[in-house]
Amino acid sequence: MQRMAVVFLGLVLLAGGANASGMLRVGINEDPDALDPARGGSFVGRVVFASVCDKLIDIDSRNEFVPQLATAWNWSPDNLILTIVLRDGVKFHDGETMDADAVKANLERYRGAPESLRKTELKPVSSVEVVDPHTLRLHLAQPYAPLVAVLADRAGMIVSPKALARDISADLPCAGPFRLTQRVAQDRIVVDRFAGYWNPGAIKLDRIVYHPQPDTTVRLVNLQAGQLDMVERLGPTDVATVKKNPSLRLVSQAALAYYSMSINLAADTALKDPRVRAALDAAIDRSALNQVVFDSQFIPSNQFEAPGSRYWDPDHPVPARDLAKAKELLKAAGQQHPSFTLLTGNSPVEQQVGQVVQSMANEAGFDVKLQTAEANALVAAARAGNYQASIVIWSGRPDPDGNVAIWLACDGFLNWGKYCNPKFDDLLARARGVTDAAQRQALYRQLVDIYMADRPHLVLYHAKWLWAMSDKVSGFTPTPDGLIRPQGMTLSP
Repeated sequence: MQRMAVVFLGLVLLAGGANASGMLRVGINEDPDALDPARGGSFVGRVVFASVCDKLIDIDSRNEFVPQLATAWNWSPDNLILTIVLRDGVKFHDGETMDADAVKANLERYRGAPESLRKTELKPVSSVEVVDPHTLRLHLAQPYAPLVAVLADRAGMIVSPKALARDISADLPCAGPFRLTQRVAQDRIVVDRFAGYWNPGAIKLDRIVYHPQPDTTVRLVNLQAGQLDMVERLGPTDVATVKKNPSLRLVSQAALAYYSMSINLAADTALKDPRVRAALDAAIDRSALNQVVFDSQFIPSNQFEAPGSRYWDPDHPVPARDLAKAKELLKAAGQQHPSFTLLTGNSPVEQQVGQVVQSMANEAGFDVKLQTAEANALVAAARAGNYQASIVIWSGRPDPDGNVAIWLACDGFLNWGKYCNPKFDDLLARARGVTDAAQRQALYRQLVDIYMADRPHLVLYHAKWLWAMSDKVSGFTPTPDGLIRPQGMTLSP
């Protein structure tokens, strides 16, 4: 009865009649945090940004870098200067013109503003030089191969400089195809087509409304009832339901995204002992977790790179569960019944992940207590260090540095667990300094050796992006980063 009430509530919240032509209604997994590229840290924030804020560089369906606000970029022979050529004729939502000075103002904010979470990502940039209105040079203190990937994310989103002196999260005057017109917390985010967009022929929709709904069942029911046109992160166990419905369509894509257990090494728990963390790792059956929670739709994993991908290390395969080893490690550590609290998001899927991990760990001798929180509350608690262990998601990046440094570098902007290994940081600096793929592969695999021994994070699985949509939606192109890019999308009456 309680579940039925939740579903009914979801339908009531979205009730409002038939969909207007040209308005796409999207069910998203949670309410984003700050809609400001400098301050944002949530995946769903990036989903909204994909409609509002074009980036200097984008990625395509093959995970290749492609032009967006920049038309070209190239490295100097010593890899210490990245030259960027900007697109002509780009306007911000407030009517201001995008030029090299505007891009420099944004990059300087990302590099130095107190509120910016992008400082670490742009730390190697020593200065930004305006060559002419359409050309910039980014000077580096040392070679930094991941910079192109950084500019293909939030640090490459360009906001009207005229607005940077105020809180931009209410209207976000970027240079994307849609402008932010309304946000009601926990209810909806509305973006409307921007008539001055530099690539108008690619945009067929008039409006997009994002509805935050943590319950995957609520999202699916609203989609089935015609109150939504599309949902992101469909529950894996709902795949069969969508496939059976002739009015719905399923789109899937192997993801860069992964889920991991972040362990707070600054918290006063038995998990500070690496032997206890190794025991917890040995107690988890990743294949069973995938089967029970995800109907075998996801990919069991133990590294920040997906199994079989270029930077995944085959010398550290996904381990089978070893309950005897877990108990032996706890005995050796003198902690045969260690306790800790595991924090998870409040979506049903994430809560189920926590319950399965709890059950497996308890069989090894752990006493695991569960705590749930709304997505933004979880992030706030983690940033403040108010957790012992937490299930976290990273939507993934095309460059390996963006998947590991954020958590494990001493100054990583998501290093909530306070892990700091100078050997790891030294090796990371070397890996960032080379552009040759084979050399980088060898170095990043050495990084795997270090974090697999220290276990400040326990990667559990890589996701598949699962979108469900009405058969009236067409033109959606899935990408490995899981974003919903509106270019080319249409909605029939």
